[in-house]
Amino acid sequence: MSEGSTHAKPYIRVAAGLILKADGQLLLGQRPVGKPWEGWWELPGGKIEADETVLQALARELHEELGIAVTHSTRWVTYIHEYPKTIVELNFCRVTAWEGEPHGRENQALAWVDPTQDLTVGPVLPATEPPLRWLRLPDHYLLTQLRSPEQLASGLAQLEQRLASGVRMVQFRERDWPEGPSADSLYEAFCQVLALCRRYQACCLVNSRHPIEWAQQADGLHLRSTDVPAAHTWAQSPGLLGVSVHNSGQLRAAQSLEPDFMVLGHVLETPSHPGKPPLGWEAFSQLAETAGCPVYAIGGQSDATFATAQSHGAHGIAGIRQL
Repeated sequence: MSEGSTHAKPYIRVAAGLILKADGQLLLGQRPVGKPWEGWWELPGGKIEADETVLQALARELHEELGIAVTHSTRWVTYIHEYPKTIVELNFCRVTAWEGEPHGRENQALAWVDPTQDLTVGPVLPATEPPLRWLRLPDHYLLTQLRSPEQLASGLAQLEQRLASGVRMVQFRERDWPEGPSADSLYEAFCQVLALCRRYQACCLVNSRHPIEWAQQADGLHLRSTDVPAAHTWAQSPGLLGVSVHNSGQLRAAQSLEPDFMVLGHVLETPSHPGKPPLGWEAFSQLAETAGCPVYAIGGQSDATFATAQSHGAHGIAGIRQL
């Protein structure tokens, strides 16, 4: 979005709800006749009043539009979209519990859709397309830690157990693999990890400490924060792009790459960062709100912290030991 084009357009803040059933079905509504973009499909929601928080506005709008009472919702991604006549700040929130049956109180059509498949309705508003794409990201992101050729067999067995239990996105990152004669075996280890991910229909991304060609074999690339400044000089990598960030400066630099997601931390104390103070949940939440894409929390994360992470705006959690 060009900065010079923004000052003349109204800036509108909106709360938009991703109303999700337990099976992943998502509710979309069709804009009624007589409204701008009539006939297009969108996520339900509406304008945030000056005296409302995002979640308060969302609950009010969903009651007015759909006749439901929200009982559990969390903030997710704040995304700015520029339309021809307006700039809209969309505060996307996940709604996972409510009372009542959604129905169109403004005579709008409603449809439950599977966001992982081609939609059965359309067209959708341009600003609705990114969250539909983001919903395809798993909520757990596992980083490998195979360590050495001698530990490869046991490491692959542990990885397969985690894939069998439901992990659907893996980052191949082996920073402890020994140099020298063992280095050549690292590519073989990567191929075995990739084969396991393929078997369980899981995505495999390659950390940027490894050759870029490996990422082109896999499902995407994950950039270290130190590699972001030079990322524009690399060959375009197909598939997903993830970026690790640790502070506001790195987050802003990562935004220029328009990644599919970021990994932010470390949030809690972790053995991999001895003596370094963690961000904590409040700082994580403030940074995640400015990312413009889904953010995974990393550092001390496990199933025990998953709900807390999502309540602070995380898409999900990332890690090694506890995942």
